[in-house]
Amino acid sequence: MSGFRYARVGGALPLGNGRSVVSGRTVLTLTTYDVVIVGGGIVGLASARQLILRHPTLRFALLEKENEIATHQSGHNSGVIHSGIYYTPGSLKARLCVRGASLLYDYCNSKGIPYKQCGKLIVAVQHQEIPRLQALYERGLQNNVPGLQIINAKQIWGKEPNCRGVKALDSPRTGIVDYRQVCQAYTDDFRDAGGNVLTSFEVSDIKMYPVVLRKTKGEEVYCKYVLTCGGLFSDRLSQISGCSPEPRIVPFRGDYLVLKPEKCYLVKGNIYPVPDPRFPFLGVHFTPRMDGSVWLGPNAVLAFKREGYKLCDFNARDFTEAVTYSGLRKLVLKNLVYGMGEMYRASFLSAQLKELQKFIPELSVSDIVRGPSGVRAQALDRDGNLVDDFVFDGGSGDIASRILHVRNAPSPAATSSLAIAEMITFEAEERFGL
Repeated sequence: MSGFRYARVGGALPLGNGRSVVSGRTVLTLTTYDVVIVGGGIVGLASARQLILRHPTLRFALLEKENEIATHQSGHNSGVIHSGIYYTPGSLKARLCVRGASLLYDYCNSKGIPYKQCGKLIVAVQHQEIPRLQALYERGLQNNVPGLQIINAKQIWGKEPNCRGVKALDSPRTGIVDYRQVCQAYTDDFRDAGGNVLTSFEVSDIKMYPVVLRKTKGEEVYCKYVLTCGGLFSDRLSQISGCSPEPRIVPFRGDYLVLKPEKCYLVKGNIYPVPDPRFPFLGVHFTPRMDGSVWLGPNAVLAFKREGYKLCDFNARDFTEAVTYSGLRKLVLKNLVYGMGEMYRASFLSAQLKELQKFIPELSVSDIVRGPSGVRAQALDRDGNLVDDFVFDGGSGDIASRILHVRNAPSPAATSSLAIAEMITFEAEERFGL
C-alpha cells in the first residue's frame, strides 16, 4: 500500500478503501491501490487472484460495473471444461487450454467445487466428415489431449445410446462445471488475500495521476497500475485510456434450446458436430449441465446490444458501431449464406430441430423449449477476420508502463482461466516492473 500527495480545492476525495473525506483548500495525503483490475468476469477474477497471491504485500482492488461478479459472459456460457482438441498444435490457445483444464480440475478438487467428467463425442454423421474427424484426432494428439480415440457406430451407441453417427472422436477428459461457482471461489481467494472488490463501479474515464479511474457518477479510484479485462467492453476501455480502437468488439448472441426434463435421458455427455472450416462458428451441440438439464445450441447471430440477451434488446450506440464497422461488413459478405441460415434457424424451432435430429433422430419439436442466451465478445479486425488469439495493449509512452489492456481472451477462456491468469500476470509483472 502506498500514498501520494494530491491537491484539490473543495469536493469529496475518495480514499483507496472506498471512504471519502471532504477537503477545503488543504493538501491531503491519499492512500491508493498499487494495482486495480477492471472487470469481474472469470479472466479478471483469475488474474486478480494470481497477482495478489504472487504479490501479497501490494494493495489490490477489483472493479466490476454490475452489482455482482460473473454477470455476463462468465455467467452465460455452456459450462464445458474443454480438453484442447480444436486448436492449432503449438499455439497459445492449445497450450493454455490443455494446461488450464488440468489446473481447473485440480482447483475444483481442492475447493470442493462439483464437476462431472462426462466426456465429449465429436460425431461424424456423414462419411465425408471422417477425414476432418481424423485430422481433429491428429491435432488433439499433438496437443497432448489425454485419452482420445476414434470410435465406430457401435461404440457410439455404447456411450450415447440415442446418438447416431458413422464415427466419432471420443474425448473422455471433457467435463462440465458451474463457472459461477468457480468465479465465486476466485473472488473468495482474492478477498481472503486482502483484495478489495468494488461492485457497481463502471469505469467511464481513465486519467494518469499516476492512474485515476473515474466512475460515471463522479467517484474515483486511484492506483499505480491498472489491468483491464473488460470482455464485451474491452475496446472501449482501451479507447478511453488513449489506446488503439482496434481490434473492435462485435457482439454475437447465442440462443440455446433446452430439452424438457422428461427427455434429458436422451443425452449422457457432450455431443458435438465435426466443425466445418468454411464457417466461423462451431454449430449446434448437446451440452449436459450440472443441474441435470441439457442445453442445445447455440446459434450465432449479431446482437443489437453488447449485453442484449433477448431478440428485442437494442442499444443505438452498440448497433451503430457494429454495422458501420468495415470489419463486420466484410465478415458478413464472406459468410452471407451461413449468416442467413443462422438467422433462419434462430427464428424457427423446426429449423434448429432438423440440425439436432442429425445426431438424435428421436427428438421432436415437442421435446424442446427456448432457453437462455449468451453474448460473445467477438474481436474483429478491419479486414473482417475473427481475432483468434490474445491481444494485449497498453499504448505508448508513460501510459505503457502503467496500463495493460487484455483486448481479447478468446474461447475457451473459462476453461483456460487459471493458465491465462499465469500469462497475464507475467505480462503485468514485465510491464509494471512488479
